[in-house]
Amino acid sequence: MTPKNFYMTSTLPIIHSDPDILGGNPVFMGTRVPMKTVLDCLEAGDWLNEFQRLFS
Repeated sequence: MTPKNFYMTSTLPIIHSDPDILGGNPVFMGTRVPMKTVLDCLEAGDWLNEFQRLFS
């Protein structure tokens, strides 16, 4: 049984790729922060709030 609010309803993009921004590497919308950076932080055992502190 699926909870009532299980599915996300927002369709706003959060990841963007543009050849003119960091050579087309995927970044968070409106920033130059590469998606790979957050994945590297998570892989290293860092929490998302630490990532946010570093890049805000």
